[in-house]
Amino acid sequence: MAKIEGAVCAISGVNNVQLNFTTQKIKFELDGNDDNTPVVQAIEKLGYKVREPVEKADRKVIPWWQTAKGRLVIAAGILLVTATVLSYVLPQYSFYVFALAALIALFPLARKAIMGTIAGQPFTIETLVTIAVIGAIFIDQAAEAAVVVFLFLIGELLEMVAAAKARRSVEALADLVPKTAFLVTHHGTREVSADSLTIGNVIEVRPGGRVPADGRIIEGESTIDESAVTGESMPKRKQVGDSIYAGSINSDHLIRLSVEKDASDNMIARILTMVEDAEAGKAPTARFIDKFSRYYTPGVIIVSALIAFVPPLFFDAQLIPWIYKGLAILLIGCPCALVLSTPAAITSGISAGARHGLLMKGGVVLEAIGKVRQIAFDKTGTLTKGKPQVTDITAFAGEQNQLLQLAAAVEAGSSHPLALAVMKETQTRNISVSQASASQSLNGRGVKAQVEGKTVIVASPRYASEISSISPQQLETINKLEEDGKTVAVVVVDDEAKGVIAFRDELRSDAVNAMQRLKELDVSAIMLTGDNKRTGAAIASQLGIEVKSQLLPQDKLDEIKRLKANGAIAMVGDGINDAPALAIADVGIAMGGGTDVALETADAALLHEKVGDVPSLIALSQATMRNIYQNISLALGLKAIFLVTTIMGMTSLWMAIMADTGATVLVTINALRLLGYRFDQ
Repeated sequence: MAKIEGAVCAISGVNNVQLNFTTQKIKFELDGNDDNTPVVQAIEKLGYKVREPVEKADRKVIPWWQTAKGRLVIAAGILLVTATVLSYVLPQYSFYVFALAALIALFPLARKAIMGTIAGQPFTIETLVTIAVIGAIFIDQAAEAAVVVFLFLIGELLEMVAAAKARRSVEALADLVPKTAFLVTHHGTREVSADSLTIGNVIEVRPGGRVPADGRIIEGESTIDESAVTGESMPKRKQVGDSIYAGSINSDHLIRLSVEKDASDNMIARILTMVEDAEAGKAPTARFIDKFSRYYTPGVIIVSALIAFVPPLFFDAQLIPWIYKGLAILLIGCPCALVLSTPAAITSGISAGARHGLLMKGGVVLEAIGKVRQIAFDKTGTLTKGKPQVTDITAFAGEQNQLLQLAAAVEAGSSHPLALAVMKETQTRNISVSQASASQSLNGRGVKAQVEGKTVIVASPRYASEISSISPQQLETINKLEEDGKTVAVVVVDDEAKGVIAFRDELRSDAVNAMQRLKELDVSAIMLTGDNKRTGAAIASQLGIEVKSQLLPQDKLDEIKRLKANGAIAMVGDGINDAPALAIADVGIAMGGGTDVALETADAALLHEKVGDVPSLIALSQATMRNIYQNISLALGLKAIFLVTTIMGMTSLWMAIMADTGATVLVTINALRLLGYRFDQ
């Protein structure tokens, strides 16, 4: 693949070339025109076919035996078997039979090697194999030459199958979106192609059906299973105003949605695009391997030539045995497994993450997150749910439900977060809300209304103390609630304080466990919040982490800069007001439920908004890097072993190519293990 990139990069006016090993797509920018003919010609000169991208819906899955590489392997196998049979029938012609079989099977590889050399890419894997096979025939080892070609072709076929498997694991997401949708019109409901839906269309999703487009509920409520899209295991209850992703399953009731994204821009389409772009972006380790390979391959040719000719020329050794050893070194040196070691693992890691709702923008991010030793978290909407809820109701006189009923009457109709929390609590307790009149806002101090002939005010503690008499015991209750990081509202009826209602934006359910898992990974955590010190300290104490409070966006930015002096740091935020801090951190992680900002501004996004996905992301990165190191060690280790055995005269040519093919197979299988990576919950 590197030779294709090199050939395209050498074309004048072509910039930003990216070749994706998994998708087998190449992306590039052209200066001044849109004529890609020179690029197509350069790739075809290397012996490869070029096709325009095919949409997933139109793409057919072809069995391996029907592919060009599959047919070549079958043909080479038939030639090898035929040559073997003929060598017994006509033993005097066995050399010619095996040589013919080897040369016929070698022809496509030799053609690529020649074209690569003409295109300025002489040091390719095909070149190494071509030299070795032709050399083997010249030293009367035609049978081994035929076996070498066959084993090499098997190795290439396995690479193709592995890439296809990794690609299909993510592309399977596209199959989750139904092909048709029920469009609601003035004349009723009719079935249309899901691809034809446009923003603003109203669609109907029936119980048990899959959602055909990203949208927002405008009628009805139902339980929605988003597990296939985001990895979220528990279905969620959704109602009017809630957004839903394409591919989700409507479990129990009919709902109607307003379409918010067309087919090319829905959540699944964007995930597929992100993953494809991420796989094309090379990690530092991959870039190092690519750079290393540029010198490694010509180095192998030089070393094999020295081994083949130095002993006979300078130490009076026999020529043929040492040429044989040199050819074996040439085959052992094929960098297939080494070149595959990193991109195969990165591709599998990114694919595994995407299927779990962890999106990463490239191998750089996947590699970097595993090296982070400190993580800064925003509070609201990240560690907490982002929506205050009623935590305490204390009645100074009367009952809790009566106090809540009065507060709800005053707050009814308001869109203030605290008012919404009061209304939600009344629904939970099945409390009917009384009718209020003459409602008015008190300029940030509270809300006032007439309820059943009484003047009811829901006020801040400071304002309540101005309009009513609050006893020391009641004040102690208020202070204790505020020390716990809660917002307190006092319910005053006809100038008498009747009780208090406390609110707090509560922690996400998995936040505490996530902090513990980070400690186990030897990663420290700090909370950066714009909230007051009392609230920040209360939340941080529950999590057992450090906190910096009352921070403006610029303050968060400065704090990230300070923390970077101690090592690599990641920032986790909501992707909007935390954008500056997300941008300057070594890795920015957005908790955005797949919002546009989350997907576009951060290096990584956690689709189903779980704090526990942060340690999962780190663990996946570390597992991927371990996999890469295992692959590199395996590839180089086997080469080192066979290098020694070859010099000692213990390795044949077919064993040499078997070592390379075997290493390629083992590296590929090891990398594909990551597709089944199990995430801790």
